[in-house]
Amino acid sequence: MNPAPVIIAIDGRSGSGKTTLAIELAARLREHHKVSLFHLEDIYPGWNGLSAGVERYVSTVLTPLHRGETAEWVSWDWDKHYDGETRTTPPSEIVIVEGVGAGSASARPFLDAVIWADSPDADRRRRALARDGDTYAPFWEQWAGQEAEWLEADDVPAHADVQVVNLADGASPSDVLQSLQYLPALAPILLPDLATRRGLRLRSERLTAAPDTARVFKTLYGRSPNAVWLDSSLPPEGLAPAAAERSRFSILADDGGPFGQSVRHSSGRTFVSVGTSTVTTEGGFFRWLDSAWGRRDLRSPEDYPCEFTLGWLGYLGYELKRETGGSDVTAPTPDACLLFAGRAVVLDHVEGTVWLLTLDAPDAEAWLEAARAAVHSAAAAPAAPEFLIPGGAGLTFRARDTESGYKAKIAESQREIFEGNTYEVCLTTALTASVALAPGGPDALDPWQTYLALRRRNPAPFASYLRFGDLTVASTSPERFLKIAADGTMRAEPIKGTRRRDADLGKDEALRHDLGRSAKDRAENIMIVDLLRNDLSRFAVPGSVSVSRLCAIESYATVHQMVSTIDARLEPGVPPAEAVAACFPAGSMTGAPKVSTMAVLDRLEAAPRGVYSGAIGYFSLTGASDLAVAIRTLVISPGAAGDGTAELSLGVGGAITADSSPQEEYDEIRTKAFGVLSTLNAEFPAG
Repeated sequence: MNPAPVIIAIDGRSGSGKTTLAIELAARLREHHKVSLFHLEDIYPGWNGLSAGVERYVSTVLTPLHRGETAEWVSWDWDKHYDGETRTTPPSEIVIVEGVGAGSASARPFLDAVIWADSPDADRRRRALARDGDTYAPFWEQWAGQEAEWLEADDVPAHADVQVVNLADGASPSDVLQSLQYLPALAPILLPDLATRRGLRLRSERLTAAPDTARVFKTLYGRSPNAVWLDSSLPPEGLAPAAAERSRFSILADDGGPFGQSVRHSSGRTFVSVGTSTVTTEGGFFRWLDSAWGRRDLRSPEDYPCEFTLGWLGYLGYELKRETGGSDVTAPTPDACLLFAGRAVVLDHVEGTVWLLTLDAPDAEAWLEAARAAVHSAAAAPAAPEFLIPGGAGLTFRARDTESGYKAKIAESQREIFEGNTYEVCLTTALTASVALAPGGPDALDPWQTYLALRRRNPAPFASYLRFGDLTVASTSPERFLKIAADGTMRAEPIKGTRRRDADLGKDEALRHDLGRSAKDRAENIMIVDLLRNDLSRFAVPGSVSVSRLCAIESYATVHQMVSTIDARLEPGVPPAEAVAACFPAGSMTGAPKVSTMAVLDRLEAAPRGVYSGAIGYFSLTGASDLAVAIRTLVISPGAAGDGTAELSLGVGGAITADSSPQEEYDEIRTKAFGVLSTLNAEFPAG
């Protein structure tokens, strides 16, 4: 008896291109595998035989194949309208079965993957009749009725592992093959196919230019549904070396081109879009990240100073804590959104250069030409005007917690500390507002213009603008969560301790001095340093964990911050995704001990944090990663009513210790919110 084959079903309604997709997919897989192909249209007993055909298919084809036996089945003679000859389908390494009903409920226990192919109704009818002509035309309505009845009882698309919109443009087979790599049941057998496609060749070009970064982004990615700008908007000139290093590079990319992909994860389900195809898998996100990013697939170009050499960019939401010791909480926004950039623009603000990076592809030269033109045009353009937020009256924000309610939670946090359940509680709340999106009248909000105003008002080393469809993240974060270099060196730089800036230089210096001498703030910071030393040590080379900077003061446009630096080296052979998971979420956003304190926070906050308190950054093809903590972050998502309005959310919080003053802690969250709210012409909610 032969080993059981891998069985892939391609299902869909008539005319969706299943047969062509199956034939082309089989041809590509045959480069490295023995592949059998079975068409359900050979077994349906007549034009009214959909249900009976599926029964025959399951009993006489799938059942023996699943046992590793040759399937013997009776074909249907469409000319004589009766049973035809007996045929066989061998249990090859891979068997592709295609046709209406291939992924039916009765078939799914025998299948390793179900692909649902779809096309617009008009295209389906045209294709089907063009293929079968007069033979099919009289029976189209009869067969379509059977399909509708079947799908009403068995929602195959909802159970499909891969969904593909088949536009008959030749892209679907490649998109589907790339999607199948993410299915755990198929990944091992597809390694030879993917290895040939992973022979990635990087093309790079260095330009001497200092363009307006916003203009470059708008020109290249202004119309992209998914795009990311990791924006070091704080000029590095005159900064201390550590701060200048964090402010050196900006990265611009989308998921366009032949290598582009995007991924969204929510509550244990991961959805990866590859061109016209979307694959759904169950399981933890960090496990998926390890499979997608766990190898070093590229080396950086010679003399290229940035660690990002194409790869995944986006955010990880706080609710991924369910995978790292926290409880399972559902957020209204995806728990993670990333895009895969097969081409990107990287600006070096120290050297005054721009690097164009692209994986080699048929359109690589055209993209390089377009990117080159965008950079030179943005460098020659006059300085951009001030960006103003539409609607002079400003926005009205609502607070999830009243002042008295937040102070009561501070008191409850301190009770937990006194009882020994935690040492430090990073308590947060949220401010929200509803607004019309542009174009929608004089007071409508434009997410792009909003971000430009935010970065001008509060430049930061880890600012970012993320667009994933109708979800926008506009961040002016000053805090690095975790950096992992290609050589395995790791660095975390937590921020704990904040004072507002003052226009009076003397008062401003006094505030900075007060922060530096504050025993309470130093205690908060040192507790998080100890937590991160422990997190990093779980996957670090023994003895490599060190604190190179403790409780240093850094100043930004609206606040002074207390920052520490912890360094370590990743143990050889340890997947970097595991190190990210071990440190997630950032200890500066939970408190210590992390796991027990997250449970306290779930009870006190009684609401998801979403993007806020998570991480924003990249996972490079070199194995490097650099992630910021998602603070000072405005999230713009569609309103629940679906009426064109948007919901704005701004998370704020602070560390509560036994010595915390409720009034001072409340004043601190007002200080942290000021940079974003003042840009929006908004006030902190009263009461």
